[in-house]
Amino acid sequence: MKLTRKGHYSVKAMLDLVIWAKRKPVSVREMSDRQSIPAPYLEKLLIRLRQADLVESVRGVQGGYQLKRSPKDISLGEILAAVGEDTHPLPRLKPQEKLASDWVTFALWQRLDRKFKDALYSICLEDLYFDARSWQASQGQSSGFII
Repeated sequence: MKLTRKGHYSVKAMLDLVIWAKRKPVSVREMSDRQSIPAPYLEKLLIRLRQADLVESVRGVQGGYQLKRSPKDISLGEILAAVGEDTHPLPRLKPQEKLASDWVTFALWQRLDRKFKDALYSICLEDLYFDARSWQASQGQSSGFII
């Protein structure tokens, strides 16, 4: 699996909401400025995340986006799936019928694919937040948290 820009930006946006949306909904402009994500592209990603019931939009002067559920209840797999990220470790294999070893290889990759997806869906947004905070602390940074 290769994490593309849409997957990377989506995770950054969700982590930004963990940090900043505790006080009030976060505007696209604020998030775009903090995370260096082009605002029009970020808006498209947030719409997809909203359609997947991961975030909600709040209208009005103080409006913006916030998480729809607790960070411990949102998985990395859900975020990536919401934006259409491919979560297969390798492209699909098509074994040749006459070669038994191809079927063994195919079965192996099918099992690895399942394990990989299980891992993606077992990592929650809260875990990623604490991992990022730990890394930041190890670098001697304490404020201005940017993913």
